[in-house]
Amino acid sequence: MPQPSNDPLHGKTLEFILNELVDNVGWEHMGYLVPIRCFNNDPSIKSSLKFLRRTPWARKKVEEMYVERMHLFKIMTTPNSIHNINDSIMTVRELEPKVLWNHFADLNAVPRPSKKEERVIQFMLDFGNKLGLETTKDAIGNVVIKKPASSGMEDRKTVILQSHLDMVHQKNSDTDFDFDTQGIEMVVNGDWLEAVGTTLGADNGIGVATIMSVLSSDDIKHPAIEAMFTIDEETGMTGAKELDPSNFSGSILLNLDTEDDDELSIGCAGGIDTNTSYNCDLQDIESDSEVLELTIRGLIGGHSGMDIDKDRGNANKFMNRILYHLISTVPYQLISIDGGSLRNAIPRESTVFAAVKKDDLKRFDHEFKRIAATIQDEYNSLEKELVISLQSASSDATKAIANSDLLKIVNTIYSVHNGVYRMSPDIPGLVETSSSLARVVVENGKFTTQSLQRSSVESGKGDVANAVRGAFESMGCAVVQTGDYPGWQPNPDSEILEMMASLYREKFNEEPQIKACHAGLECGILSKHLPGVDMISFGPNIRAPHSPDEKCQISSVQKFWGYFLDALDRTPVQN
Repeated sequence: MPQPSNDPLHGKTLEFILNELVDNVGWEHMGYLVPIRCFNNDPSIKSSLKFLRRTPWARKKVEEMYVERMHLFKIMTTPNSIHNINDSIMTVRELEPKVLWNHFADLNAVPRPSKKEERVIQFMLDFGNKLGLETTKDAIGNVVIKKPASSGMEDRKTVILQSHLDMVHQKNSDTDFDFDTQGIEMVVNGDWLEAVGTTLGADNGIGVATIMSVLSSDDIKHPAIEAMFTIDEETGMTGAKELDPSNFSGSILLNLDTEDDDELSIGCAGGIDTNTSYNCDLQDIESDSEVLELTIRGLIGGHSGMDIDKDRGNANKFMNRILYHLISTVPYQLISIDGGSLRNAIPRESTVFAAVKKDDLKRFDHEFKRIAATIQDEYNSLEKELVISLQSASSDATKAIANSDLLKIVNTIYSVHNGVYRMSPDIPGLVETSSSLARVVVENGKFTTQSLQRSSVESGKGDVANAVRGAFESMGCAVVQTGDYPGWQPNPDSEILEMMASLYREKFNEEPQIKACHAGLECGILSKHLPGVDMISFGPNIRAPHSPDEKCQISSVQKFWGYFLDALDRTPVQN
């Protein structure tokens, strides 16, 4: 009786192998891993079969790529793996590179909301101390772990590896999850790692796990490492602002917080928070009224910097548009608004409670459906999951916002700028200045908002911040602007940029995208503390950060990891 073959390619045709790779890796990353024309230019199974059958060296590389990922394919296609959280966590730990994904799974088991980083700080201190490495915490809570150069790398420049410990905590309204006590529940879905109804924490957990992998390794070639784990990046960049620069001597800083694996970031926007408040007059809810709940949910949301130019719906602006329309068509009384959640996320949901006279309910329902249908028609091709609903609600409320203040609120929200304010005239495709209306709340007679203005030009940041301030002050709001942080000025003559760009071209046979980004990377602040340090930012593909749709591409992490290790190996020699 013939024995089963141990050859992983036994019985598998080239066409079968290609189809498996396309389904699990995708043409884009097949082209990164094996840079041949038939994968990168109008790829198809037919053209790839034709080329590979007559090109033995390329076929061998494709077969090797398939064999390396067979175990991953097996894990990904395990029945019910997406539905069983414990099985899913085990699946994450089996992904390649295992050292990185295991550190990420360990990190994601630790609750780490911004401004509540005590547990993850202790986690990192314990991690460094158990490795016997020099491990310290500065006054604000940043963790620093230092590791000497590996053998043969002692003459290289010292490299600072930097990522932030905190993560954005956002969940869908129907997700039962406590960020303060629970670890993130992760699932593998094809070539992507996702969370169950919450943010994933790949921003910036993948960066943290990458640094942990170097610190814990005994076989990775690297220069002397100064690992910088900062806190509170997502809600104010407090860790970067209060950094103790005396802990660092490195001349190169690699920030691992970029979300496209073909991009090298050399600049970023600065930002400022605008918070407003206004005490409203109240009036009695009219007799014979019914309380209604108006809801917007299902918007894509996303990062209010990186995604601000994608024309995604803002739940606060959508809801205000509905309220504005209803004011002009049917009387109602506003009881409360709860829109958005986080200052740096595009708001996905908004809920309003309003009182309507029973005689006006039919007309209110008609006008509500009319304006809701208009919004959905306008955004049908983009916001496919948008739900705008109206239903009766139970409420103990006896007071509503005075009609005069309701009019002020609705007119002001309508006038406040939201979205791209100006595109860069110097860098094609770069948003220079923007504003995002992140939070709108009316509760117990108090109207409050939170918004975030960003710009790569300091004067532009001041201009848009003043525009937002002026709109709210015109209705009598108290306005407080805080958290001002600088942008990061690009240095196109950077030595580390030249090395990283050259390495990228060599490894992937294409040009990297060298960009400044419209987000608040810590490099802008760190460059003030560490003048003269050569900085660059890069990372794997992460989509929809700051939202429950956040996901991280597994094959992209593999690409990023190999590139990162080669970059360490090529660290320039000390002068």
